[in-house]
Amino acid sequence: MKPRSVLVPIAALAGVAPFAATAAATAVTADEQATVTLLTYDSFPTADTTLNQSLDRFTAETGIEVEILVAGDTGTMVSKAILTAGNPEGDVLFGVDNTYVSRAVEGGVFEPYEASGLEAVLAEFLEAAPSDADGPLVTPVDYGDVCVNYDIDWFDEHDLEPPADLRSLTDPAYEDLLVVENPATSSPGLAFLMATVAEFGGDWPEFWADLDANGVEVVDDWTGAYYERFSGASDGPKPLVVSYGSSPPFEVIYAEEPVEQPSTGVLADTCFRQIEFAGVLAGTDAPAEARQLVDWMIGADFQAEIALNLFVYPVNDAVALPAEIEEFSVVPDEPYTLEPDEITANREEWIEVWTDTVQR
Repeated sequence: MKPRSVLVPIAALAGVAPFAATAAATAVTADEQATVTLLTYDSFPTADTTLNQSLDRFTAETGIEVEILVAGDTGTMVSKAILTAGNPEGDVLFGVDNTYVSRAVEGGVFEPYEASGLEAVLAEFLEAAPSDADGPLVTPVDYGDVCVNYDIDWFDEHDLEPPADLRSLTDPAYEDLLVVENPATSSPGLAFLMATVAEFGGDWPEFWADLDANGVEVVDDWTGAYYERFSGASDGPKPLVVSYGSSPPFEVIYAEEPVEQPSTGVLADTCFRQIEFAGVLAGTDAPAEARQLVDWMIGADFQAEIALNLFVYPVNDAVALPAEIEEFSVVPDEPYTLEPDEITANREEWIEVWTDTVQR
């Protein structure tokens, strides 16, 4: 389960130096091996994992070496990519999600490319990918759900039923029990805000006012919320936290001592669907190689390794989930979603209104 992105204003990065690259994007000549640089977030594995082994197989099949350039959390990555648009530090960007992919598109980060193999990708993910007159600008690679998680043992010990849905979170029975991430600084926080917009429409500020009155705690990022304030993962005081539908299998797989059941539950009726994309960076010196890498990322080989490495789910409909992910993950039948155009038009205003409502 990965600590998802922190949103960083572009203006705040105006004085930031270029990425501390492991290697610059490389132009290909007849005398050197082709190289493509994958620009990604800091939770992408750089060690010898099965996901990296898939990239090794890509190299063996195509002759194209893949170098991974980690650019911080997703928000920082996107902000820096906008600052270097047209003269990128990499060739392919992976990890921007649907809550603010439009920010990267508006910044001129991507060049159009319609990937090979899209027939295996479910339509709901393709429809979330922005495009221009020349075709799709990004390609969906994985998806997951931001949901309220709860500490099973805490609720059992207090003989209290977990909340059933978003509205239940404002019930006095759950006063002072919930910690959320700030949507201005956190991707899961922004996704949770969008879940409330999808549920309550124009009345969502009133819901947040009620949640504030009921003692919701706001922290800057997922790590602080989950590992410092959530009782299910720490000595924190909050038995409810905004996290992911994949939190339970993560706990089982990475438990220090073997466990048969996770200690964390997921409130399926609170989940917002996130979709992560990859795109060819505008101005790349290796456009043909970059396109081949994007194709590989939606192919069965790479897709089969996503769940156990990134704790999200493959978009390739032919790829089955690993047994432990299948058993313990919560994948809601009807997660909250918003149309990409609606997100683009309203994201910044929603954040401003939320700030005025909750942090006034």
